[in-house]
Amino acid sequence: MSSLRRTDNPVPPQILDSSGGANQVRVRAYNERLVLSLVRRHGAQSKTDVARRSGLSAQTVSVIMRALEKEGLLTRDAPVRGKVGQPSIPMRLNPDAVLSFGVKIGRRSADLVLMDFVGRIRLQLHKIYPYPLPQDLLGFIASGIKELETKLDEKERSRVAGIGIAAPFELWNWAEEVGAPQGAMEVWRGFDLQAEISDKVPYPVFLQNDATSACGAELVFGVGPHYPDFVYFFIGSFIGGGIVLNSSIFGGRTGTAGAIGPLPVRGHNGESVQLLEIASIFVLENMLRERGIDPQPLWYSADDWIDFGEPLEAWIQETAKALAQAVVAAASIIDFSAAVIDGGFPGWVRERVVTATIREARKLDLQGVVMPDIVEGIVGAQARAIGGASLPIFARYLIDQNVLFKEIEHAEGP
Repeated sequence: MSSLRRTDNPVPPQILDSSGGANQVRVRAYNERLVLSLVRRHGAQSKTDVARRSGLSAQTVSVIMRALEKEGLLTRDAPVRGKVGQPSIPMRLNPDAVLSFGVKIGRRSADLVLMDFVGRIRLQLHKIYPYPLPQDLLGFIASGIKELETKLDEKERSRVAGIGIAAPFELWNWAEEVGAPQGAMEVWRGFDLQAEISDKVPYPVFLQNDATSACGAELVFGVGPHYPDFVYFFIGSFIGGGIVLNSSIFGGRTGTAGAIGPLPVRGHNGESVQLLEIASIFVLENMLRERGIDPQPLWYSADDWIDFGEPLEAWIQETAKALAQAVVAAASIIDFSAAVIDGGFPGWVRERVVTATIREARKLDLQGVVMPDIVEGIVGAQARAIGGASLPIFARYLIDQNVLFKEIEHAEGP
């Protein structure tokens, strides 16, 4: 009969050296990341909690947590007194311990944020444009980082782990839909965004797809603890998404799993169109323009939209019909526990989109389909920037790096 026993080295095989023994430095680093990951995922934890969840001995956990507290990565909560024995002292991540820059590059706007260790945005800058060009964005990122650095003291600057970039891949695609002049976006072909930014900033640079970054942010800072498996929709200029299985991002064979924009749905006249041709903000932009309404407020601030009235409601209803079809299609393939919907708009718009999607899904033929919960995302309009800012933090401090998929393996710097 086999039995489960506690061990001080619950590490994957690649941490062991070729002779079969453990490289103690790497084991210690792995176990420290394991403890930080558990505290991040479950909130304030006592040493007993961490030992139970990790499989490490109480003595090992005690040593690690004291070291992490000394380094400033963990901070103490108030003691919790039980019925007997000494009170336990839960420890949580210190928000001030690590800072990270995150950049969201969109087809209409860009955001630069400074995020702390627990996912809160401390500082941010916003830029709008008719369409993105590399040199303009490089200037915004380089000058923006210098501007935000002036608001940090020397100690805070020393705690910056890096810069994470969340950007659509193949930015030259769909240039016509965003109104770019013919050929203007071709400059992105062959442009190494990560390398170009690395040349202009003093930090390691990480790059990830924007929708995948948003999905990772939702997994880490949003509904992730409640839903181990979900399909994710983020409605930006173009809709994108991601897939979470067993509490990890699933990228698939080529890394494009969950790129839900091309998903075929029925259009206005029953024809087959791609989801992005209906459930994207550029569609609303065109609807406003056709009605003689200035669409620029869509891009000033994602949290401060005005109510555009009839065209906004019409867009929400059409988006909901398309999203409902996409949710049913996804649920027919994988038994997701939830379909999470978020986007680059205020919470009141997200609520209306989700409510309408639930209503539209009930109208479809659901025989043989186990429907997931259709819920609002929690992270909100800045999910892409937050996901980007998470990349250097996960690469440096936590073990579950696949939460934001594999691109972090290609980052440069320490």
